[in-house]
Parts: sequence; C-alpha cells; structure tokens
Amino acid sequence: MADLSSRNPDWWRQAVVYQVYPRSFADADGDGLGDLRGVTQRLDHLATLGVDALWLSPFYPSELADGGYDVADPRGVDPRLGTLDDFDALAAEAHRLGLKVVVDIVPNHTSDRHPWFQEALRAGPGSAARDRYVFRPGRGAHGELPPTDWQSVFGGSAWRRTADGEWYLHLFAPEQPDLNWENEEVRADFRTTLRFWSDRGVDGFRVDVAHGLAKDLTEPLRDVGGVGATGEEALLRVAPGSHPYWDRDEVHEIYRDWRKIFDAYTPPRTAVAEAWVPGGRRALYARSDELGQAFNFEYLQAGWDADELREVIAGSLATARTAGASATWVLSNHDVVRHASRLLLPPGTDENAWLLSGGRAPAVDPEAGLRRARAATLLMLALPGSAYVYQGEELGLPEVADLPTEVLQDPIWEQTGRVRKGRDGCRVPLPWTPDGPSYGFGPGAAWLPQPESFAAYAVAAQAGAEGSTLGLYRTALRLRRKLLEGEALTWTPGAPAGVLDFARTDTWRCVTNLTGRPVPLPPGEVLLASTPLPAAGSLPPDTTVWLG
Repeated sequence: MADLSSRNPDWWRQAVVYQVYPRSFADADGDGLGDLRGVTQRLDHLATLGVDALWLSPFYPSELADGGYDVADPRGVDPRLGTLDDFDALAAEAHRLGLKVVVDIVPNHTSDRHPWFQEALRAGPGSAARDRYVFRPGRGAHGELPPTDWQSVFGGSAWRRTADGEWYLHLFAPEQPDLNWENEEVRADFRTTLRFWSDRGVDGFRVDVAHGLAKDLTEPLRDVGGVGATGEEALLRVAPGSHPYWDRDEVHEIYRDWRKIFDAYTPPRTAVAEAWVPGGRRALYARSDELGQAFNFEYLQAGWDADELREVIAGSLATARTAGASATWVLSNHDVVRHASRLLLPPGTDENAWLLSGGRAPAVDPEAGLRRARAATLLMLALPGSAYVYQGEELGLPEVADLPTEVLQDPIWEQTGRVRKGRDGCRVPLPWTPDGPSYGFGPGAAWLPQPESFAAYAVAAQAGAEGSTLGLYRTALRLRRKLLEGEALTWTPGAPAGVLDFARTDTWRCVTNLTGRPVPLPPGEVLLASTPLPAAGSLPPDTTVWLG
C-alpha cells in the first residue's frame, strides 16, 4: 500500500488532488458567491470521497475580470470570500481530516487594481514603478500602434495603451498586466508570497501560466510573425525555448530559486506547473530542483480512442521518468468543457460552436456521456502518478452548455466580440441537495444559474444510492489506496484492438473497452467496474474494469 500520509515527503507522487473553485463550491453567507467558510463546512465531503489533498483556485482580492486570476493582493483574501482567519480555519480543518492543502498562485500577472500597477500608471514612462511591468512606447508616427504583434490568449492585441501614450503588456485580459520577471523586486515579492502561504501551513502550490513568466525583452521587441501568437501550436513551429514569451529557457532559473524556498520546509512544499508546452519540454518544469511536477494536458486533450490514449499514456510516463517526477492525469478543470460532455463529442467538433448552439449541435446524450466519463475515470485512477479531480465530476456533472448569454461572466465572451462563449459552463455552482433555491449551494440564488437537471446529480441524492457516480468515486478511491504499490505499468500482450489492458502489479489489472462493441472479459476477480457487467462474461463498450 502506498504511503500517502503526512509523514511521507513524497505523498504527492500518487495522490488524488481535488480542485475546489471556491466561488462555485459552497456559499456560507448567502450572497450567491461561494466562500472559504463554505469550503470548510463541506470538507467532510472530500474526506468521505477519499482524496488526499484539495487545491484551492484563487481566493485572493480580485475584480473577477478573469474568475479570480486577476489578483490584487497575492497575500490576502477577497472580502467576499472571507478573511485570513477563515483561510487558517480551512487549512486547520483540512489537516485535521488528513487532507493536504494546495493553493493557486498567479505569478505571470497581477490585477490592474494591484497597488503596484496603480503606482505605475501614476509614475509615468521610465519610472521604477513601471519597470515592474512591461511598458513600451508604441510604433507608428505617433506611437499609435502596439509595440509588437503579440496576441492575448483571450483574443485581440496583448497590448493596451495608457492615457500618457505608452502601452503595457497583457497576455490575458487587459485587467491582467504582465509582470516583468527581469525585475528583482518582482522576484523578491514572490519569494515573500511563497513563504507567507507556506508559513500558514500550505502544503503545495499550483503555478498558473508557469511557462509564461520569462519574456524576451531585448530591444527592439520582436514580432511573433507567422508562427502563431498564442498557445502550444506556436511552440511546435519554433526552436525550443525561442518563442518571445512562451516557454523560454530563462524561466527555469526562477523555479530553481523557488525550489530553495520549498525545500527549506519540513516536509518540503510541493508544486505543479500549469505549462501548456510540448511533452518533452514539460519535463523541464517537473525536475526535482524546480517545481517537481507539471500538468499533463495531452491526456486531457486526447480523444476517446485506444491507440491515441495508449500513445499519450506511454509518452507521459516517459516524460515523467525523464524528470524523476511522477505523471499527472486530469480529465476536467475550470478551463475546459466537462468530460462527461466532451468525451462524447465527435472527433473534430468545434467546442465553441457546440457551446454557442447551447449543446444542441451535435446533441449529447447525458447517459451515454456519463457512461464514458465513468469509464475514463476508472482508467485515469488506475494509472501510475497523481490524479486531479475537478469539483463536481464525482457527481457526473455535464457541461452546462445552454447558459443564456446575458449571464455569462467569463471575459472571453466580451474580449472576443462575443464570438467565443468561454468557460462559465464548467463553473456553475455545485448541487448539494435536490431542492432549495440553489440546490444546497447556499441559502439564496447562485451567481450562475443551475439547470433543473442538477437536482438528480446532487450529493444528497447520490449518497448511498446504488450505482451512483458518487458511490463509484468513493469506492474507486478507497480501493486505489489499498492497491497502490510502486509506479510501474505493464501493457498486457495480445489485447484486442480498441482495448487498453495493463497491469499495475501482479495482483491488479485495468481493462478499458473503447471499441463500441462487447469484448471478452479477461479472467480474474472483478474488483470494480464503471458500469454493471452482464453475466455472460463480456466487457461492454465504454466500460472499465479493475481485475484482481
């Protein structure tokens, strides 16, 4: 049995980490927005579920220009979500329940309401205050054109002009000005932030946009040109480490500096990089003298296809071994369509077009989507490494694709001229009870409307119900903890085409049928199956079974 206890400094290597998006988890004060006291009151759900840690998405002071990732004070708590005392109480209760606490940090940018940025606007061109960010004069006869062709991830130019004529860089929303990591004051302030939360008992950090901190700021700034300005596809068309603002080699000296802070604590603080980079480059962030782990987005992006999944699994394990880390696996998070819906979309589906249609074109059968999601979950939980579970997936929640446009909060909607619908559909608040004004989320209406269908998915409706998705997760996590031994995976020779079949140990085997038709069930004791198995000894399509 793997040692995932607090005594083991390597607890993170095969841990199951539950992502809490605080504004959508539980509302204790009735203002419609989830808060830290709400999280604390519901921590027993995580303990009963059987996860090892919770990861808190940003809870810092924010104007919510990007769902909390526009941070005005990285060492504070948004008053709408609580206080530092509330955070301390949350961490203490989590630790009492045996749960580790991981917090999100946002080092690439701040909010435009951050005191530093407000000072920079007042101080003017050439000031020390502006050097904490990336300010530049514009091009053109009167500086009326952006300094470069760099593009925002959310759409449009990555530059915004100020009243005095200079431009500042924002790779995301204009309310999220990018920091200048060549500035020593910026580096020192983040060292303070890491120590601040570590001293409060935080066990680890999820590093937002970990591949974006270092930029090529040599003058004159260079255009990206025809290689593409945003996203991983651009990195595939340039020499590794050479893109002007993504995945530059210099970023790793920042994380080597951070590792000295992490290792000064007992046990050492952990970290995981959100780095949308090709697999071989991901290993650099996961090295033991840097962050130690990096998210594996190839797995999340893979289709429901046995050959593709096997290739991604093998490649991800090899990448992790290169870094001396363990692999990470994730199916859903706060930025993507929930996998109970996404995995049923036909290959090549434009997810934004699907969202704009309200989930009608193509239509997704919720039962078929849930069946596939349950199979994908058991497959993921059988893989060596750590698994990240996004709140609500243990209930089988689908994407809320039909949110009316007038309630959308994600800045992507406005930033793209109402062309891309954004990520609100996976952020709809959780249902805890099958009734009430917000299905138990809080005493009043929630900040995003919940569909009536959420009643059947509620925690109280599923707890103890035979065959429920919540029951499947609880059973799987309990079994997984007992079965874990080592980090090896051995593919079973002779498996039928379209079937993933591997052994973790001599006594534990996972088989997933992705063929679309029943296949023979291999011999062995059925420990757990994602859907009921027929008596005839076959494995139905879209089903995963653990065999002993």
